[in-house]
Amino acid sequence: MSELSHVDEAGEVRMVDVGGKPSSRRRAVARAVLRVAPETAAQLSSLPKGDALTTAKVAGIMAAKRTSELIPLCHPLALTHVAVEIELGEQVEITASAETTAQTGVEMEALVAASVAALTVYDMAKAIDSTMEVAEVRLLEKTKS
Repeated sequence: MSELSHVDEAGEVRMVDVGGKPSSRRRAVARAVLRVAPETAAQLSSLPKGDALTTAKVAGIMAAKRTSELIPLCHPLALTHVAVEIELGEQVEITASAETTAQTGVEMEALVAASVAALTVYDMAKAIDSTMEVAEVRLLEKTKS
């Protein structure tokens, strides 16, 4: 288990000590895909609950900022930028990016942003589409400079 950074030599869960690492510019990009019926996609900007796409963008940004409260072993990070972009086609494609200058990466913040944005669209449209499916959440890239 020693190759897992969140597990110590005794097999116990721990938060990684990044105190000795130098700060560097970090960026991560994640994607979530929400499959919806075509009729649902056409209504996402004007649902009875409001504009699901704009609400999802704000929800994703807010979620990224609270990642360390949701994922127990994540370090709280001062994010310098978070963006959530949504493309509507045959499915809802959500791309979230997070940036910081820190001693650890922002992969989890990007993944949380994309996930929560997808779940927000799901929540706002569930009354009109019971077939929706969060089909994919994955990290697309991470950089450190």
